[in-house]
Amino acid sequence: MARATVSPKFQIVIPKEIRERLDLKPGQQVALIDRDGYVALVPQRPISELRGILKGAPLDDYRDETDRY
Repeated sequence: MARATVSPKFQIVIPKEIRERLDLKPGQQVALIDRDGYVALVPQRPISELRGILKGAPLDDYRDETDRY
């Protein structure tokens, strides 16, 4: 388990093994989510990384305008 220490300025250094696993880059933004006493660090990815995410997914019967209220 990786550990970090909170500095007097309330900063932490993300351990190298975590940075590499999450492919974090200097200057990249992350979201911090508080969940019942735990903090989740979620890397914010550029929208361009989503290109092609639905390639090959069946889109028929997904949703149509009759679902709307």
